[in-house]
Amino acid sequence: MDQSLAQGQGQDRGTDILQRPLAPPLPPRGLLRLGPIGRRRLSNFTANKRGFWSLILFLILFTLSLFAEVIANDRPLVISYKGEILLPLFHNYPEEKFGGFLAETDYRDAVIAQEIEANGWMIWPPIRYSYQTINRQLPTPAPSPPTWMLSKEQCASAAARFGGTQKDQGCQSIEWNWLGTDDQGRDVLARLIYGFRLSILFGLILSAISSAVGIAAGAIQGYFGGWIDLVSQRIIEIWSSLPHLYLLIIVSSIITPGFFVLLGILLLFSWVALVHLVRAEFLRARNLEYVKAARALGLTDAAIMVKHVLPNATVATLTFLPFVLNSSITTLTALDFLGFGLPPGSPSLGELLLQGKSNLQAPWLGLTGFLVMAIMLSLLVFIGEAVRDAFDPRKISD
Repeated sequence: MDQSLAQGQGQDRGTDILQRPLAPPLPPRGLLRLGPIGRRRLSNFTANKRGFWSLILFLILFTLSLFAEVIANDRPLVISYKGEILLPLFHNYPEEKFGGFLAETDYRDAVIAQEIEANGWMIWPPIRYSYQTINRQLPTPAPSPPTWMLSKEQCASAAARFGGTQKDQGCQSIEWNWLGTDDQGRDVLARLIYGFRLSILFGLILSAISSAVGIAAGAIQGYFGGWIDLVSQRIIEIWSSLPHLYLLIIVSSIITPGFFVLLGILLLFSWVALVHLVRAEFLRARNLEYVKAARALGLTDAAIMVKHVLPNATVATLTFLPFVLNSSITTLTALDFLGFGLPPGSPSLGELLLQGKSNLQAPWLGLTGFLVMAIMLSLLVFIGEAVRDAFDPRKISD
């Protein structure tokens, strides 16, 4: 009797289990294949509208600047000359090919342009100046104001001096400099596009290398502790207390500055920024249970640091990276402004600000440089705030 009752109860439980609703299916992981925590972080990031749209705008501007040679260049993109298709963007053609005698063709030369137009056609970039092209047909002495600020008489005078064919159309008959020129007759807009790209690339490379060095140093300090941490901490404190800017100026005045030389000089000091953050994370994690369990299982110190402790420290590091990038760009601009940065002629935002200071009668120089710097740094700060919100553990656990 009891056995049959137990069998009946077992059948009832089995029927109940079969009748229970199944667990809801997991949502699709999407193209990024994020886990639940990753999706929550992405949701937190997109919830910060200011940071999200700053990232979109920043990516658009940076992507466009990567194609600066296609947007602003003193060479045509494509030439059809006597039935032959030429690509001056990727190949240096001697002027002899077009009836001249120079080793490199000046496509802005009126004689060369007429020769090509008579035997084919040219497709120019939207801005017919590179960052180092000097406009020798300025309507006013350099620095020349933006063309839209010129009067009709000034444009007509320039068209008459340089042989404009449609002198009665005012400023439409001369080449435009939308943001004016600097004191050497170079187009400001072209230099801004190239300078923006150079600043971002410099900042990204410097941030990546300095972060790698800083994370490695902080991880070794925090994980091993003891005398390694003690000695390293004292060295970093002494190194951090040195006047960085003055040392950078002294080193830059001794060594000929260049892109990679400046990168190496700034790397001497920028790696310290993340050391304290990573060291604190490793100091906290080294005595936690999962690290002790990994040691008991026989994992090497390197494996524990890389596979188990570093992922937890990555969160704090990622939230700090946009501000490291901001600092790198600001330092490069400051050195260029002081004249100890990139070589003369480089498309630098700091050099444009310096020209604005030296030419107060040309406010478009300082204003454009300031606005580009302000917008670029503001976008990075907003992105950094959104990243910080995305990785905030309190918001993830809500």
